[in-house]
Amino acid sequence: MRQNFEEELNDLHVHFSEMGMMVNEAIYKSVKAFINHDKDLAHAVIEGDNTINSREAELENKCFELIALQQPVTSDLRKIITVMKASADLERMGDHAVSIAKSTIRVKGNKRVPEIEADIADLAEKVKKSVEDVLEAYLKYDVEKAEEIALNDRIIDKAAYTITEAAINDMKRNSELVIGATDYLLVAAYLERIGDYVTNICEWIIYHETGKVVELNTKNKDI
Repeated sequence: MRQNFEEELNDLHVHFSEMGMMVNEAIYKSVKAFINHDKDLAHAVIEGDNTINSREAELENKCFELIALQQPVTSDLRKIITVMKASADLERMGDHAVSIAKSTIRVKGNKRVPEIEADIADLAEKVKKSVEDVLEAYLKYDVEKAEEIALNDRIIDKAAYTITEAAINDMKRNSELVIGATDYLLVAAYLERIGDYVTNICEWIIYHETGKVVELNTKNKDI
């Protein structure tokens, strides 16, 4: 009986990791679509979100099932709660990827600013690396790495702020940029929020290992 339970816990672990890779790919594709003005790729990201949502629902249902049937305690219960909470954060990250994809469809044809788009691409790379790092930290339940990743969220915040300032200044200088630059503001905000959800997952990694609920980022954010 215990062996079956361990196998089910391991399956949760694996399925969460797979969902994380799906989300990271969605983030990458959504920004690529935005920068390249690729409407078809943007639609693919939007359509693919159903798979991410289904995976999150499956994980949540399995977690509730294990709690109800196995009545786990201490470390096993923390593992289940960690998967359930962290997968919800991944699902929200996927939602932001969809929002970026929708910006691609909306902004296509409007006047663009290559310099700001290059900054958005750089920010997206930072976010993508952060997601990859937190998934690796989750696999190893690496508390020290989780704390380091959360600390690096400040770099993402700063980059998003820089893009926001540049977009606002361009809108002031040229009214033709207002529509396009508004989407730059939104995309920078979506990427910054993805970084916040990465921090959330870092907190759940620490919870798994210590049983303590900590707040690694003092900004207002959903946990």
